[in-house]
Amino acid sequence: MTAAEHSGEKQRIGGDVVVETLRALGADTVFGLPGQHALGLFEALRRAPDIRLVSSRVENNLAFAADGHARARLDAAPDGPVPVTLMIVSTGPGALLTLASLQESRAASVPVLGISSQVPVAGLGGGRHGYLHELPDQPASFRDVVKSVHQVRTASQLPTALREAWESAATPPFGPVWVEIPQDVLLAPTTLPPITSVTASPASLAPLPELVAEAARLLDGATNPVILAGGGVSRGGAGDELRALAEALRAPVLTTFGGKGCFGWTHPLSGQSWLEDRHSTEFLASADVLLVLGSGLGELSSNYRTFAPRGQVIQIEADAGKLESNHPALGIHADVRPALAALLDRVTSRPADGRAEAAVAELLAQVGDRLAAQPLELERRVLAQVRQALPPGTPTCWDMTILAYWAWSAWNADGAPIHSAQGAGGLGYGLPAALGAAAATGGPVLAVSGDGGAMYGIAELATAVQHQLDVTWLIIDDGGYGILREYLTDAFGQTTATELTRPDFAALARAFGVPATVTTPDTLGDDLAAALRTPGPSVVVLPALLRMFAPTHLDG
Repeated sequence: MTAAEHSGEKQRIGGDVVVETLRALGADTVFGLPGQHALGLFEALRRAPDIRLVSSRVENNLAFAADGHARARLDAAPDGPVPVTLMIVSTGPGALLTLASLQESRAASVPVLGISSQVPVAGLGGGRHGYLHELPDQPASFRDVVKSVHQVRTASQLPTALREAWESAATPPFGPVWVEIPQDVLLAPTTLPPITSVTASPASLAPLPELVAEAARLLDGATNPVILAGGGVSRGGAGDELRALAEALRAPVLTTFGGKGCFGWTHPLSGQSWLEDRHSTEFLASADVLLVLGSGLGELSSNYRTFAPRGQVIQIEADAGKLESNHPALGIHADVRPALAALLDRVTSRPADGRAEAAVAELLAQVGDRLAAQPLELERRVLAQVRQALPPGTPTCWDMTILAYWAWSAWNADGAPIHSAQGAGGLGYGLPAALGAAAATGGPVLAVSGDGGAMYGIAELATAVQHQLDVTWLIIDDGGYGILREYLTDAFGQTTATELTRPDFAALARAFGVPATVTTPDTLGDDLAAALRTPGPSVVVLPALLRMFAPTHLDG
């Protein structure tokens, strides 16, 4: 019998080394779902009451919850340490179920640290040993999805592997990382002393001074500078620097869907985020110098690749792979915030002459006229009621549904942060991400799904009840995959596999012990506001057939 056992103390195991290291790095919340090979991790978490364990029902939802938690913390503390969020799952099937969610975190640059168990060390290194959940090469499944993969084979490797993974997740561009630890390493007694001093030092990504000087020269010489602000501005907490530069240059600012909220919606220089409107596309294309911040100018940001800049593009981007990937530019590989600070020290401030503000007002009037010419009163009224129902500061998490497509363009994110799955575009994001956000903020949080996407996460109503997470879930029930219905109808004149049998969502929510209301377009605002005022989970169901605005990247 060991001295620890004789004294009545629990023998420390590899799982304790993991939890001690994570605590030293700053972890206070873990999203976890147990499994056979991960028992050592969950025993260690049981011994660590200062770390909150939030469970889930399905691993992909667990990963979405971790994503939502990290985004909410980034919103809440843009000047603090990067809030890496932890997720723990088991080997094989459990780990693989997280891949689609991690793709979203990678596309949206969200710092998630995933940890999975692995079969015992004896089962690694080739061959087929017949272990439950065994994969020939589990890390290979993750290498092309996450930023980095870290493998552990002994307990002594744990602290440095976890530190390296944490630093990778928190280094711009942020993103998900993966650590795998064999079952026997997690369970084996350890002679390592308690770990208390591990710290992470994410690398900074400052711009090259020569490139900043050239960018400042181009901007100072521009007669019609315009700024397109992407998700990198939001993730980097660079909103103040963006506003200062825009006002110094008298440059209009449009935001991508991922950058919503980084620039004041009603600021006189705000062209907002109607990027699927041809007037906005032309406005950006006509700039003689277009400053693109934290965006790769991908499919959505370029209005389905119809954007064709006629002037000089300056692109500041932390992800080197996105630099000039779609358009020639003066590419500056840097985090947006220090790059903007450096530019502010070099550009020449211009007097306000009203020209930029007038151009922005004309742009928004053109967008408004185009929408007004379409029969979209219901859609605009529904979105306005959702926005008005929110208490100030309430985060929102949106699934891939027609109302979310509207929100990408029309949502005023000032005081109502918006997060959606538009990075990778997978279904099922809304509810689990909102649960993660509520775990970060205490709530309330609003989740929005269509009936198709809702079925991906319906089991997580049990999670909401179990952890008493203050999430109101708005389900728009139109009887099918609404946006795919429109795509197929537009392309072929008919649909296939879009119409869905679905449950009585209100009755199903009540079966979980969740209060539920079936609302109408006329009562939505009041019903939603009442649900958001009530602590704990709630569901509001709106039976309605919403439509998208016309494909505004086309002429006419």
